[in-house]
Amino acid sequence: MIKTIQPKIETFEQFESQVRSYSRSFPTVFEKAKGYYLWDTTGKEYIDFFSGAGALNYGHNNEMMQDAIIDYIKKDGIIHSLDMGTVARGEFLERFNEIILEPRDLTYKVMFPGPTGTNAVESALKIARKVTGRQNIISFTNAFHGMTIGSLSLSGNAMKRKGAGIPLNNVTTMPYDDYVKGQDSIDYILRFLSDIGSGVDLPAAIILETIQGEGGLNAASFTWLKEIETICREKDILLIVDDIQAGCGRAGTFFSFESAGINPDIVCLSKSIGGIGLPMALTLIKPEYDKWLPGEHNGTFRGNNLAFKAAAVALDYWKDPQFSQEIQEKSKMITQQLYRLTRTYPSIEGEIRGRGFMQGIACNIPSIAKNITKIAFEKGLIIETSGPNDEVIKLLPPLTIDEGGIQKGISILEESIQMVLDNPIK
Repeated sequence: MIKTIQPKIETFEQFESQVRSYSRSFPTVFEKAKGYYLWDTTGKEYIDFFSGAGALNYGHNNEMMQDAIIDYIKKDGIIHSLDMGTVARGEFLERFNEIILEPRDLTYKVMFPGPTGTNAVESALKIARKVTGRQNIISFTNAFHGMTIGSLSLSGNAMKRKGAGIPLNNVTTMPYDDYVKGQDSIDYILRFLSDIGSGVDLPAAIILETIQGEGGLNAASFTWLKEIETICREKDILLIVDDIQAGCGRAGTFFSFESAGINPDIVCLSKSIGGIGLPMALTLIKPEYDKWLPGEHNGTFRGNNLAFKAAAVALDYWKDPQFSQEIQEKSKMITQQLYRLTRTYPSIEGEIRGRGFMQGIACNIPSIAKNITKIAFEKGLIIETSGPNDEVIKLLPPLTIDEGGIQKGISILEESIQMVLDNPIK
């Protein structure tokens, strides 16, 4: 029998690598979680406006998913299977097609890469380069697509890029929508792609996030997204949408691009596709581009059957259009509350960013966002910052949170703003 240990925060400082980050932002030892609450080893309660960086859209320990996993284990279901056929894998594929793809008139081949978001992005880049025979990829300012070399080459964050330790090549960075106020980035991109003297090679693909999560909750307009799609169609460029954080309902619809009316060639999903927080990723590929040789891209853990079981249950939420409607209604409540905070506390110089359940306040006062989220944690709210300078207070509550939970979290956030303004940290 394993001896029960009650670890302290010093345990992680002593034994774990300096690379850890969230344990610095939230310096406690968590023990239990349910819905939109967590509790640490002292019994202190926290409201979760973080959701595992968007991996827990359906909250902690969803009972329907718990039951499905426990029942599967008790029946000696297959846990690890690489890409062999299993009942759990087949069940997920059937349900994903029936509940998600067919009602949206989308046709994709489903690829299971390795189990994380960066694996989905890496496979998307490889297949785009394979089918087009081109190397260059266009990504955008303030993008974030993952921490492996190919994904990192697409990302804009200087600190993360530096960590690669090698040159990051074969990518051209273009301005995201409204990157420069008043500048039409579409004209800028078209000029570079149309001018043979620009030095920009015709890319295999353009990859984008419809809402840039780590980059500061920059939400592209639907018009801009449509124009990017038009460029891709006219110039025979594949369009890749990285829906790893903005997808699975966080933007209000299952895919974040639905409201824009675009039809990407490749879609990357991870985080909440696993339902209960288990590692899982998908790369969705239009059938005409599914040109892989067997085993040409693989991974030992691309057959996480426990994730398949939870993911299949999570899809039940999307059988009823009311679920999406409720997300959009609660999103409006979040927007209204954030606007109220920026009006009530103009000295934070706040600007509302994002869309759906992926919103926040960009503060134009240095360090104030980090100070506010630090106080919020002390008061029982788990909430992070994003943006190149950690200037955005970023809300990622579970989609299943009720209005009372949203209000409780916003109240703690407001108290934290008040405290920081009354007692500025020098």
